[in-house]
Amino acid sequence: MGAIATTVEEQIKKLTDRGMVLDWGEDKAKEVLLDIGYYRLGFYWNPFEIDKDHNFEKGTKFSDVVQLYYLDVDLKNILNKAINRIEINLRTQLIYIVSNEYPQYPTWFANKKVMHSKFVDEFPKYYDDKFKDKNKPIKKHHANYPNDIYAPAWKTLEFLTFGSIYSIFFSLKDEKIKYLIAKYYGFKSVKTFQNFFQTIIFIRNICAHSGLLYDSNTPKEISTTPFFKFNNNNKHSLDSAIKVILYFLEKISADRKGIIENEIISLFDNFEQNEVLMKIIAEKIGYIKK
Repeated sequence: MGAIATTVEEQIKKLTDRGMVLDWGEDKAKEVLLDIGYYRLGFYWNPFEIDKDHNFEKGTKFSDVVQLYYLDVDLKNILNKAINRIEINLRTQLIYIVSNEYPQYPTWFANKKVMHSKFVDEFPKYYDDKFKDKNKPIKKHHANYPNDIYAPAWKTLEFLTFGSIYSIFFSLKDEKIKYLIAKYYGFKSVKTFQNFFQTIIFIRNICAHSGLLYDSNTPKEISTTPFFKFNNNNKHSLDSAIKVILYFLEKISADRKGIIENEIISLFDNFEQNEVLMKIIAEKIGYIKK
């Protein structure tokens, strides 16, 4: 049986017994714990723990834990804006390029001449009555064209998840079409493009679902590329993933890339006077200021 629920007073006692300094005072600590939650905030005091009993390094401040939490929240918000722009653009290019390669197949995503059989066979599981009812343009299409099994690609793909968009790209039979899409973003290698695409999806899912970002490492090594250098040659770090996001964004809009990059730099600069957080930014995120 797991641990039982505790009161906020008991939570504070646990923290102080383990060595946490309530530098903002006990009342503020209660306010924060009742706002963010003891369990969620625990992910942000993990870097300060020194043993299996979860004792804290001497001098660990409650304020540093909370500031790390908000650093993570703010960084997710910044990256969300960038990834949303990339997602729309990738979706648009996939629809445009493939639809114009196969104008005779408006529902090419469900055609075995275009797509690998496995994807086509599994697609009805996603394009069900719930999907049609939830997305008004799709519902309207089937009301107007009741004999159509699917709405055309330029309608259907707008309502699929970002992960599904990747699956569609991956499941295309014609490698030349994959290359055309990759080439649009400056890639000579489809494999590297796919690797970057997967990296963006990984970070997107963390940001979209309020996951833990600052401590994230990509499960797959980011491909070596001439586009940028990896800090400390770390091809899994969050900083390296951010470089991937900024690369894509620059291909879409250099102005937007500049804005997002400056927002990230400014966010990290806010903690220049805090040695504790700057160490986490360098060691956990992998960021090194130019």
